[in-house]
Amino acid sequence: MIKNNMNEGISLERKAINVKDVLTISAISIGYILLSILLVGFKTDQLVLVGIFNSLYYLSGITRKFILGFSIFIVYWILFDYMKAFPNYQFSEVHIKSLYELEKRLFGITFNELILTPNEYWKLNSNSFLDVLTGFFYLMWVPVPLAFATYLFFRNKRQFIYFSLTFVWVNLLGFVIYYVFPAAPPWYVQEHGFQFIAKTPGNTAGLIRFDHFFNTTLFQGIYSKGSNVFAAMPSLHSSYPVIVLYYGLKSKLGAVNIFFFIVMTGIWFAAVYTSHHYVLDVLAGITCAVIGIFSFGKLIRQRQIQQFCEAFIKKIS
Repeated sequence: MIKNNMNEGISLERKAINVKDVLTISAISIGYILLSILLVGFKTDQLVLVGIFNSLYYLSGITRKFILGFSIFIVYWILFDYMKAFPNYQFSEVHIKSLYELEKRLFGITFNELILTPNEYWKLNSNSFLDVLTGFFYLMWVPVPLAFATYLFFRNKRQFIYFSLTFVWVNLLGFVIYYVFPAAPPWYVQEHGFQFIAKTPGNTAGLIRFDHFFNTTLFQGIYSKGSNVFAAMPSLHSSYPVIVLYYGLKSKLGAVNIFFFIVMTGIWFAAVYTSHHYVLDVLAGITCAVIGIFSFGKLIRQRQIQQFCEAFIKKIS
């Protein structure tokens, strides 16, 4: 009896995939590779992404539902990558000096009879303990949201969909601001002054001290793939932990939310300490997250979006 049930389950899993599914997934995979080559050039990352998606889609029923659910995050990553093809500085003036001066005026720190931005202060007063601590905090912006999303996927599909869509919605709001208000990060001023230099490559800034401490090229590898250095405001790194904490509180995770809060404040401090963002960028990121969370709460009441969410939930359940 058990064997028959297992065979029946396997049979049902196989029936879940038909020729139309195979053709659709193949067309999407090939289309993505070709479009990526056209817009940003060929990279092995693209093959890895296609390989992971196809492998999980065909491996089993649960992995298929899992990768379909996480396709929301895949869409975000693809959009972020494609920003390289359309640099925001081609559409609006880049804010460099004005942002620096506003930061100094609002949050300036007096040190050795000079008024410094918080970034400049911490660059002069860095230490190995904070270098390592902030490096670990900055690494958490990816695994913590994804780990939390994985938890929600298996425990509460509806919250998983809402969390994932909120995450992407906040990013889309941030992307719009990137093009309306291109902004240079603090390290750019430290390296190049107030002169605008198009196609400036990414920079590890203060995170290079983490790499040096562990004799690695971890952050160098990450920031060499940045989509646009003139996309510092809002700091979406600062937005993500806000979304995680919000949905953590909604999910009543108890002590886990204390961890989420520590990660959130740690990332905020790390963004400034490593000269990747001004305090203004962090505040803009927090604001973007809050606006995104509550505006999504309004959007979810729309009938079309409700229907989309219900269909998505059914697809991955």
